[in-house]
Amino acid sequence: MAYWLFKTEPDCYSYGDLERDKKTAWDGVGNNLALKYLRQIEKGDLAIIYHTGDERSAIGVAEVVSKPYVDPKLNDPKLVVVDVKPKRRLSKPVTLAQVKANTKMADFLLVTNSRLSVMPVTDSQWSFLTD
Repeated sequence: MAYWLFKTEPDCYSYGDLERDKKTAWDGVGNNLALKYLRQIEKGDLAIIYHTGDERSAIGVAEVVSKPYVDPKLNDPKLVVVDVKPKRRLSKPVTLAQVKANTKMADFLLVTNSRLSVMPVTDSQWSFLTD
């Protein structure tokens, strides 16, 4: 099992929307590096759902329930999606400021390449975000 971080604009699709919907296709990823990461995701992997915009916080954990597949809305083999379902809301959101304040998180892609909407998360980064 691997860990990931998925970014979303909460006005567009929030963790609360995922809880309501029970499952969704994680789509809208267009960046080549983010797509590369999305193609590496396996069924059973876990993802932090991170709200961008004014919130800038990790909000909850989702479980990936499918392998990557071509986005059926776009029918472009380069653009893939995965299906996710909510697992649990974090007891307290973890803000970007908290992440940046921790020197052990300095190499986290959320800090070093903040434009990515999908990124891998190490075990230690996962522990920081979910404990």
